[in-house]
Amino acid sequence: MPVYSYKAVDKNGIIITSKVQEKSKQNLIKKLKENELTPIHITQTSFGKYNTKRNRTTNMEELMNIASESNRMENKNRFSKKEKFKMMINSEQKITTRDIIIFTQNFYLLKKAGFNNIHALTTLVSATENPSLRGIIEDVLAGVEGGDYMYSKLEYYSDIFPYIYINLIKVGELSGSLDESLKQAAEYLETSTNLSKKIKDILIPNIIQFVALLILMFVGSAFVVPIIENVIEEAGSTDRLPSYTIAFSNFLQNVQKTWYIPTAIIAVIVGFLVYKIKTDSRSRYKWDYFLYTMPLFGKLNFDIDFSRVANAMLLNLRNGMRIQEALDVSKNVVNNYVMLSLLEASINNIIVGESWVKPFEDSGITSTMITEMLKIGMQTDLAEMMAKLVEFLNMDINNAINNIVKVLPQILYGIVGVLIIFVTIVVLVPCITMYMGGWMFSAAGV
Repeated sequence: MPVYSYKAVDKNGIIITSKVQEKSKQNLIKKLKENELTPIHITQTSFGKYNTKRNRTTNMEELMNIASESNRMENKNRFSKKEKFKMMINSEQKITTRDIIIFTQNFYLLKKAGFNNIHALTTLVSATENPSLRGIIEDVLAGVEGGDYMYSKLEYYSDIFPYIYINLIKVGELSGSLDESLKQAAEYLETSTNLSKKIKDILIPNIIQFVALLILMFVGSAFVVPIIENVIEEAGSTDRLPSYTIAFSNFLQNVQKTWYIPTAIIAVIVGFLVYKIKTDSRSRYKWDYFLYTMPLFGKLNFDIDFSRVANAMLLNLRNGMRIQEALDVSKNVVNNYVMLSLLEASINNIIVGESWVKPFEDSGITSTMITEMLKIGMQTDLAEMMAKLVEFLNMDINNAINNIVKVLPQILYGIVGVLIIFVTIVVLVPCITMYMGGWMFSAAGV
């Protein structure tokens, strides 16, 4: 394992320096923070094992419990400006999706230029500005120099690199087409980021309007309506607010008194569903099936996953893999249980001598266009047909995204419009009517 020399400060301001073996720099940072130590500086001193001295310890648990007096500085004010700056950076520096996209694009360009993995990663270490990401690249480089696959090192950082991203790299390394996998990984991150941005641009303004209307409805019904009723009664008028306005006001007042009960019930239900999906395979399968069949987004979710599988299979087939091996490697690029079960069924069909396309055809989820193209590809050139299928799926995905961008605002406008009508009828119109002062006539006996 790599050896790291580090300097950290504990919660009392005491600086501790030592040397330790760890799987990666990121793992060391996590363990230091878990033990309430803030890293100031971490340097990788070697890539392999080293002979420890008596005043050194390689066990992290022991290291956190034992601190040599020679490695401590009792004066907690002895921080240089450089150390304070590094403490601030280490506590606030984040690895963004944009950082990963730039790293992937640069890696792809270097591979296309003929760099091997070690040369490319070495170049990227010095070219990466984000210190956290640079540390990860150093760890990956150390692993590659030691004979590991790059994807096996990235798996240590699954909280930073998406599951799909890591497995796209895996497919590229196993198929010998890392440059193409890097291109796909960058496109995957770009597409996901752009889609999220488009949806946020649509949702956020409408959510703000929706919340503002809810606040208006709640304040108007729960507080303003009772005040108006008291004024009318004290004036001695026989006029009253509409019954539906009073009923809704009473309902909101009751909710205000017991809001924690429905909130707790909803939280328990949501928590139970999330727990079931994460721990129970049947519940996870049903949830993943819903993701493929849900209105508006279902077809898009399926097409995106199938496009990843098709891209991965295309790389594998072009590098001489058999269909069964290509399917087995390509299934790693998705984590939807429905898609995984279809791929496993396809592999089993190949083993028993049946068509691997049949599970997709029988699923009722895959479009006829996709299954027919796969059938024709089996009779002609599957790799060539898979390339055409990828092109078709990309167009289908773009059309689906454009339709969502068009339809989603209309749905949200409809919901907000219904709420506006409700607020107007139940709250605003009665309040305006009473404000006009017609009730004063009855109060005056006229």
